[in-house]
Amino acid sequence: MSTPPPRPAHAGALVFATSAPAPSLRGHRSFQAYRLGEATALAGSSVSAVALPVIAAMELDATPGQVSALASAVMAPGFLLALPAGVAGDRCSKKRLMVGTDLTSAAVVAVVPACWAAGALSMPVLYCVALLLGALTVLHQAAAIAIVPELVEPHLVPEANARVMAAFAVAGSTGTYGGTAAVSLLGAARCLLLDSASYLISAWCASRISTVRGARHPAGPRPGVITSIREGIAHVLRDPLQRPLVLTMAYHAFAEGVVTTYFAYYLLTELHYGSAGLGLVLGAVGVGSLGGALVARRLADRIGPGAVLLVGFAAYPMCGIPLLLARSGPGWLTALVSASVVQAVAVTAAASTQRSIRQQLCPPHLQSRVQQTSVWLVAGARLLATVTAGAVAAVLGVWAALLTGMVLLLAPVALLWISPVRHLKVMPVPATALPAPTGRPLKEGERRVH
Repeated sequence: MSTPPPRPAHAGALVFATSAPAPSLRGHRSFQAYRLGEATALAGSSVSAVALPVIAAMELDATPGQVSALASAVMAPGFLLALPAGVAGDRCSKKRLMVGTDLTSAAVVAVVPACWAAGALSMPVLYCVALLLGALTVLHQAAAIAIVPELVEPHLVPEANARVMAAFAVAGSTGTYGGTAAVSLLGAARCLLLDSASYLISAWCASRISTVRGARHPAGPRPGVITSIREGIAHVLRDPLQRPLVLTMAYHAFAEGVVTTYFAYYLLTELHYGSAGLGLVLGAVGVGSLGGALVARRLADRIGPGAVLLVGFAAYPMCGIPLLLARSGPGWLTALVSASVVQAVAVTAAASTQRSIRQQLCPPHLQSRVQQTSVWLVAGARLLATVTAGAVAAVLGVWAALLTGMVLLLAPVALLWISPVRHLKVMPVPATALPAPTGRPLKEGERRVH
């Protein structure tokens, strides 16, 4: 039975799917290996998300200024290296980049427990580790996120992204709760060995994947790095949907960054919830993220991708109100956990939807560069947010910094409301589909002639 041709929309920039059913992802070995590896690394990083604030605030007696500096160290590589990483992701083997960055990250993370054992752990050590991990994460994500459209058929991309985020939610929640227990049993520094091991497992999983298609590169000589970066940025700026979507993400990242800079610090030092309370709140985010990932595709089909995005962005500041009102005690901790679950459901559904929209609208040979254009803007916004949060906290206090971030979170909702993204009723699919695979996955380093 033939599939009816798709109908154009937005001046030929995209077409909409009509009736073709999507095959199942069951038995897709490369996708399953990819999902397992990325989720395992995230589980390890979630352990670190609990352990590092404890190390800085409790063991090294970090000041609010040092906490802000540590957050800046994590964010800086995303701004400085995002665009060149996008060029590397489009030019080099994404699989090899994933394996190499995982192996290097495993060694970098192990530095912290090694220094702790030697009695040489300090805030400068944490700064250096944060910078290196930030750089490796940027390079890894330039390949890992952009490889999804090469692993699965175009009409399976939204489902694949939703399944990846569902796995991430489970891994994040498991890692957070496991990290909370591990911090209590093993100590914060020793827990980072678990993160190091997770990177090794991720590297092994990445070595097992293969792609069903390669990116189609334009004929002719390869342009320079600057020209390649400009090509990715130009594509985003020209697209009537991607431009407002990426700008909305950047505005949201700035406001969210103001809040998250002192989120863990506030729970630990002002509300006195300790590592167990911090773990409960962070773990609740994982639980909510799982729910958001599971319903993302259904919500997009039922109410439209634009509405999913609008609700997701609007839910974040609304669910942040309990944090501003919270006091010490189990009752308020329960309220924070509940708010975090609801917030994560909406935000994860929106995140999965926006990623699928961007990937569907992007030509295969530009996937990494377009992805990293968004990462660059978001990272720059978050880096500016840590500086802003530090300045507000220094003058008015940590609570005032949290309030500032919550108020700023209303601006992205307004920007999305006036953009054409809000009117998107169905998920876009590529205007020009890639040729069907010839019956076998590509081997590493092999590229089909189109």
